[in-house]
Amino acid sequence: MHPDPLEFLYNYEDRCDREVVGLVASSLAYGRVAQILKSVSCVLERMQPTPSVFLRQSSKARMYRTFADFRHRFTTGGELSALLWGVKGVIDRYGSLNACFATSMGDGESTTLPALASFVQELNAGSGLLHNSLLPSPARGSACKRLNLFLRWMVRQDMVDPGGWEHVPVSKLVIPLDTHMHRICLALRLTHRRQADLRTALEVTAAFRVIAPHDPVRYDFALTRLGIRNDTDLDAFLEKVVLQ
Repeated sequence: MHPDPLEFLYNYEDRCDREVVGLVASSLAYGRVAQILKSVSCVLERMQPTPSVFLRQSSKARMYRTFADFRHRFTTGGELSALLWGVKGVIDRYGSLNACFATSMGDGESTTLPALASFVQELNAGSGLLHNSLLPSPARGSACKRLNLFLRWMVRQDMVDPGGWEHVPVSKLVIPLDTHMHRICLALRLTHRRQADLRTALEVTAAFRVIAPHDPVRYDFALTRLGIRNDTDLDAFLEKVVLQ
């Protein structure tokens, strides 16, 4: 599994801790993987004794002080604190992030995107920020790669994804579309769209759903290793696919 921010979830047995860690780790999952792991470690080291207990016991002022000097690329400590304050509010209102998300899951929806848009609204409530780069919304056309990655971790359960969330069907997940996955899917002819936007994410998800109707994000982890691990060669893989 290493190197991948998903590995942090396996350090926590409690589901409430895991969902907090999952949201933090996925939200910071952009840029070089070494820097991602360093930044996530930095955040979690400050959330003592455990992430969920830290949230329950922290005032807004304490939270903002704790992460005042934090920075991960263009993410500021203020944005991270606003996200965590939103998480605390959601847990206070619903009992867990899972319960909040599941409340918005409609039986008639074909994907998790409507529930995800409501989830983002709940997390943004009371943050005081007009815009938080950690909380994009599908309602604004974002592909929401990091939030869809979070959902994959929390909803799927196998030898890779720990799962644990209830009342969210795996079949309704949307592919976490990043640059690496977009290049691979273009080569595999799963999409012809040149922008890695929400429409492309849905098109790619629909293509994978033909292969795996009940688990359209099943191949996300395996394919994205090609752009993350040092012992793989994405360009060589893509060249071979094109030749075939």
